[in-house]
Order: sequence, then C-alpha cells, then structure tokens
Amino acid sequence: MSQNGQNLSPVWFDISTPDGPRARRFYQDMFGWPVNVLDETYALVGGEGGPPAGGIGQAGPDSPYTGIVVYFRVEDVDAALARAEKLGGTRTLEPVSVPGQGRMAVFSDLDGNPVGLLGP
Repeated sequence: MSQNGQNLSPVWFDISTPDGPRARRFYQDMFGWPVNVLDETYALVGGEGGPPAGGIGQAGPDSPYTGIVVYFRVEDVDAALARAEKLGGTRTLEPVSVPGQGRMAVFSDLDGNPVGLLGP
C-alpha cells in the first residue's frame, strides 16, 4: 500500500503498559518473542536474525497512551500529523526525536485508536 510514494506498511509496534515485566512475560509465552530488556522502562522485541520489530514500554502516570500502537513510516511526521488532524484525528504524542530512528508522533483516529508515525 502506498500514498504519495510512501510505503504505508507497518514498520514498528509499541506496547505501552502499566506493568512492563508482566507484559514481557505474557508476550514471550504467548508468541515466543525474543525480548531484549534495555532498562526497567523499555524492551525490544524480535531481532533474531534481523532488526527488532517493536518494543514493550513501561507506561508512567504521564504516559500519553497505553495499549498497542502500530507505527507507519511517512516522509514528513509533521505533515502527516497535520493531515490526521485535518481528517478528524487527535494529536496524542507530539513529534519527538528518537535516536537512530528519526522522529515519531502518535495520533488517535476517529474511534480513539492510537496510530504511530515514524519519519526522518
């Protein structure tokens, strides 16, 4: 699937939870996912024979969301976020820089589902 020359296939997922260790155990047991714990707040999922496919993070009291967010690669995070808002979406996480990944942001769609954006 593409739009304006962009590949809109999912490129990352993130599970934000109030109990990171519990979630890591659950998904390891459920799917056999390899999990690489970076610190007490985040773990990478996958990566055996390739790059990680996602992560499991510890949601704090100020976390903008909990649950699973699927990220899509876009050419311009700010423009994609503005387009989502124009279409009725709501900004959930302002664009932030992620070392080695570029920039990311999250918006909620018309039903309140969080959707992630990744870009340069």
